Amino acid sequence: MKIDNFLELRDFQKIIIENEKIELDDTLLIRVEESFQFLKEFSKNKVIYGVNTGFGPMAQFKISDEDTHQLQYNLIRSHSSGIGNPLPAAEVKACMLARLNTLSLGNSGVHSSVVYLLKELINRDIIPLVFEHGGVGASGDLVQLAHLALVLIGEGEVFYKGDRQSTKKVFETEGLEPIKVEIREGLALMNGTSVMSGIGAVNAYKANQLTEISIKLSCAINEIVQAYDDHFSEVLNGTKRHYGQQKIAEKMRAHLSDSKLIRKREDHLYTHFEEQEKVFKEKVQEYYSLRCVPQILGPVLDTLEYTEKVLENEINSANDNPIINVDDKHVYHGGNFHGDYISLEMDKLKLVVTKLTMLAERQLNYLLNSKINEILPPFVNLGKLGFNFGMQGVQFTATSTTAESQMLSNSMYVHSIPNNNDNQDIVSMGTNAAVICRKVIENAFEVLSIEAITVVQAIEYLGFQDKVSSSTKSLYDDIRKIIPAFSDDMVMYPYLEEVKQYFKNNKG
Repeated sequence: MKIDNFLELRDFQKIIIENEKIELDDTLLIRVEESFQFLKEFSKNKVIYGVNTGFGPMAQFKISDEDTHQLQYNLIRSHSSGIGNPLPAAEVKACMLARLNTLSLGNSGVHSSVVYLLKELINRDIIPLVFEHGGVGASGDLVQLAHLALVLIGEGEVFYKGDRQSTKKVFETEGLEPIKVEIREGLALMNGTSVMSGIGAVNAYKANQLTEISIKLSCAINEIVQAYDDHFSEVLNGTKRHYGQQKIAEKMRAHLSDSKLIRKREDHLYTHFEEQEKVFKEKVQEYYSLRCVPQILGPVLDTLEYTEKVLENEINSANDNPIINVDDKHVYHGGNFHGDYISLEMDKLKLVVTKLTMLAERQLNYLLNSKINEILPPFVNLGKLGFNFGMQGVQFTATSTTAESQMLSNSMYVHSIPNNNDNQDIVSMGTNAAVICRKVIENAFEVLSIEAITVVQAIEYLGFQDKVSSSTKSLYDDIRKIIPAFSDDMVMYPYLEEVKQYFKNNKG
């Protein structure tokens, strides 16, 4: 894929998830070179932040010409101070692509060697060691991006062919040369929202997967109980003017179009009425977790689509400081590195993913509780009641995991803590928000995996394999390839993990 100007989020995710190789368009390289040459000339005899001044609260100190290059190295090394778990490879790769894209806009004054080396690292799957903890997301992801910059100057560590190795050794193996700092490469690499945006792009991709899984499982449960079709009908949902709700209902109708189990209300409850009937044999309406799926998943879809729009805007924006404008022949000082846009979206995304998880947990409980579903044995136990346990054990896991997500859904966006001698007096905590959002997403995959196995066991018990929709049958077949129908108790954790990985790796 050729990188030129605007990188759509779907293309961005294709590079990260499907490992598509990238090329740099000639116009991009020209733009970067013009920006570099302009800043080189413009910065002579002028005070430019981060070029010939200190950083942050130390910006009042003039840096002599002979020390300006060393200043950038000092910045990178001193801020390579992250700790905790390393970020997953896909997220670091996304961070590199986001940084490459913003530096390529020609608003940062970096040498073209920076974007070239970033391209090579992405294409060769050389993944810098970047830690979860460090950045506060205001002067951008300073600490995490320092670890990226550290690799670009040939220091630090990377993950290469499955091993954590020194950057120097890997560059020698691959025949790569570190960048040489020219003017402000250190600050340009570190000032920006590329880590939170990169993690956010991966989160959005996974949230899309979860939404589709949740729709499929919700449809399957409606089939299991032979629900009426009016609650996902076009007419009913068309009376509420929300795009997300109408889209979810449309997807449900598509999934259930060839089901032999979904019923029409007019064929059952609208055909007769006996005056002497005091208790109806037919259930008039389903529980909310079955009936209100469009209203619950609709806001999830709407939020996700807006989050994707914000992410796409951010990765195609100059989130540096100062901003170099070649056309105006001017350098503008400001705060484009502030991560509030991404921080807020990550908080919103984790909220709706938690609600999706809560829906799954309630649907699971419905299937497991024979007193409320009235069609399945307790815990969808296909063995001997009292002697075997069915899905009883895994419900604890689903419940506790859902509870963790509920707790993690407290806002990070509003938890600013001033630091940097109060120079950074209000910050975004954007990377923290993105990392916590990722955890909530991971939890959702786990709960949905437990629900999926339970759905398949319920279809097995009822003998509905040939009556469910082709969409549900496809899901049933895929899960059955992982875990066979069981009545005897088994150790479940290997199956849970395998189903989880099946969902995560499914690109369909």
